[in-house]
Amino acid sequence: MVKGSLIGFLVGKGAREGQSGKNASKNDVFEPQKYVEVSNCGAEGRVLFSSQEDYDRFEAYLYLLNSLESPRASNLFASGRPEAIFETARGEKLVAIGAYCFTPKEFRILVTPLIRGGIGKFMQKLQTAYTMYFNAKYHRTGRVFQSAYKSESAISDAQLKYLFARVHLGAARLFNENWQEEDNAEFLRLVANAMKYRYSSANEYVTSKYLITSPEEYPGYIARAKNAETHIRFWHHR
Repeated sequence: MVKGSLIGFLVGKGAREGQSGKNASKNDVFEPQKYVEVSNCGAEGRVLFSSQEDYDRFEAYLYLLNSLESPRASNLFASGRPEAIFETARGEKLVAIGAYCFTPKEFRILVTPLIRGGIGKFMQKLQTAYTMYFNAKYHRTGRVFQSAYKSESAISDAQLKYLFARVHLGAARLFNENWQEEDNAEFLRLVANAMKYRYSSANEYVTSKYLITSPEEYPGYIARAKNAETHIRFWHHR
């Protein structure tokens, strides 16, 4: 169990301004292998995110580095205006992010490529940039992530729904490591907490304000997954 005092800034993200969710999806037909969950954790069980700055940096990279020609991230962070990061114009995107969530020791991102090799290019940029930031900040060298990254492709509508729910609901383990084994009332409470988790894209779906995610590149049921009940249904019916 993680005590509330340790959660702090991790819960209760307010809505950001972003693209409206109206008519969000243009892809109603599922395409096997098109949608992939990528994940990684810290090398040797190391904590990846231990401060608000760490979390904010990685979240900003999800936006900034999802581009063929990314701006110099260091210049944007040096400006002292973190909100300006998400106003930065980007070139052609490498992937469409369907969901993301990162907790102290791992991250999970649901993606679909928008160009050939887009997932590999995006993951290389993302992990390289965070490794450079992490090693500089903590005065260390070497690997930060356990591996290049792990991936799991959806082979059916049911599996895509499950992967989408897994990304968002995984934050429940911050409140109770055995959250999946709890009785119904406690399970629902933990799921509700996960949906409010600060470093997750669940809030973009709840508010229909999409900044990092691009649900229009996914089947329509993804954009319509705006509450805990839908996530639970996706979770249980794969």
